[in-house]
Amino acid sequence: MHSTRPSLAAERDPRRWVILGVICLAQLVVLLDNTVLNVAIPVLTTDLGASTADIQWMINAYALVQSGLLLTAGSLADRYGRKLLLMAGLVLFGAGSAWAAFAQDSAQLIAARAGMGVGGALLATTTLAVIMQVFDDEERPRAIGLWGAVSSLGFAAGPLLGGALLDHFWWGSIFLINLPVAALGLLAVARLVPETKNPEGKRPDLVGALLSTAGMVGVVYAIISGPEHGWTSPQVLLPAAGGALALAAFVRWELHIPFPMLDMGFFTNRRFNGAVAGGLLVAFGMAGSLFLLTQHLQLVLGYDALQAGLRTAPLALTIVCLNLAGIGAKLLATLGTARSIALGMSLLAAGLTAVAVLGSGTGAHYGGMLAGLLLMGSGIALAMPAMATAVMSSIPPAKAGAGAGVQGTITEFGGGLGVAILGAILGSRFAAHLPEAITGAGSLDAALRDATPRQAPQIHDAFADAVSTSQLIGAAAVFTGGLLAALLLHRADRATTTETTPAPATPQEATTT
Repeated sequence: MHSTRPSLAAERDPRRWVILGVICLAQLVVLLDNTVLNVAIPVLTTDLGASTADIQWMINAYALVQSGLLLTAGSLADRYGRKLLLMAGLVLFGAGSAWAAFAQDSAQLIAARAGMGVGGALLATTTLAVIMQVFDDEERPRAIGLWGAVSSLGFAAGPLLGGALLDHFWWGSIFLINLPVAALGLLAVARLVPETKNPEGKRPDLVGALLSTAGMVGVVYAIISGPEHGWTSPQVLLPAAGGALALAAFVRWELHIPFPMLDMGFFTNRRFNGAVAGGLLVAFGMAGSLFLLTQHLQLVLGYDALQAGLRTAPLALTIVCLNLAGIGAKLLATLGTARSIALGMSLLAAGLTAVAVLGSGTGAHYGGMLAGLLLMGSGIALAMPAMATAVMSSIPPAKAGAGAGVQGTITEFGGGLGVAILGAILGSRFAAHLPEAITGAGSLDAALRDATPRQAPQIHDAFADAVSTSQLIGAAAVFTGGLLAALLLHRADRATTTETTPAPATPQEATTT
């Protein structure tokens, strides 16, 4: 053992931690745009006349396009080079951001966000794939922990950055801020990041990409449209059925082609299944709950955009501090993957419950939310790096890009579903508790415009109750995901131990020996 350490150290790239900083910068800008739009919801409702469904599509267009292309982007990165695709992603992301900043109506902004999703897909897959290539087994958990800290910072700090910009500038500034970051990242990647590729990489599966994207868009469109059109209306049932058929066709296609975008054999790996289940549900609860939290802070408790952003900062700071201190990596080494994920997601579920119970109601104050946010940050800091490690360790190193695509798809698709489903529950419950005279209002702002002074308190109560119910559903999903992921990963680890442990010798064998 002692003799292998010097060779390992000699093979390590001396610039590896600088490279990690560069790719984390690229990752940061992608994750920021998952949540930075949340605090602009009231402004967009007024300036662009956006309905609740429009707002959800502004958020989900980015996440859905990105998640639909992640697997293809990972395959392209393996085949043509991770550095090349990382640079292309920065260029496309910057161009889409400029378009979004100057959009004139909701349709243009939705289209621009979808365009940004293409660049985001290239960035999300290549960052984690580069980590897998640059760091060895010993340092990789620490590197993934830092990557997870930056990812979570981008995810949770979006409302803070968005609030600061909206407090001084117009809403397009939340997209223009991406341009200097993308330019700086492009220069740093070109100079510092080494090119890596799989020389035996297969050609991209374009049909699979089309089917998976169409399937996810169809299903989530139905979820978003449910409260507005009714769950049994043709506008909901037809896209839902079309999306389900497209996803079924995707699975069938992947099983019968020689070079699939997603190797369905991965799903025979219990470790892979456990990580996927946990990652999907933690992203579901986190994205959906943050979508609800920012609305509650602004629309119920009356904070402006900057104040709301500042009040979500403890979530991001907790994640960053714990991962920079290496707490997640240390606990992962001590507890193992299964226990780390179970503990982390239980803390996250407890935090979501605290936010729902202690921070809800028109008479609620921020103090009740703070405890929940700290618990959420602790859970995310522990669970997310463990799940990323579990996914990537269950996929061959030569397919690092495809593995990163799977990891990114889990996060983006889970987040998109969280916003769509919890947003749909919010809309349905809010509509059900509105006074009869103003039923059909698409948002809190629209309902208040049509309300009398006596009806306003009832409308605020209805919205607060809808937020609380949606948050509790998110907490239940996260907790269930934690138990399921831990069970599957525990079984996988036990099965691996059983397979690799030699059977005890029989008495005759022992005598012969």
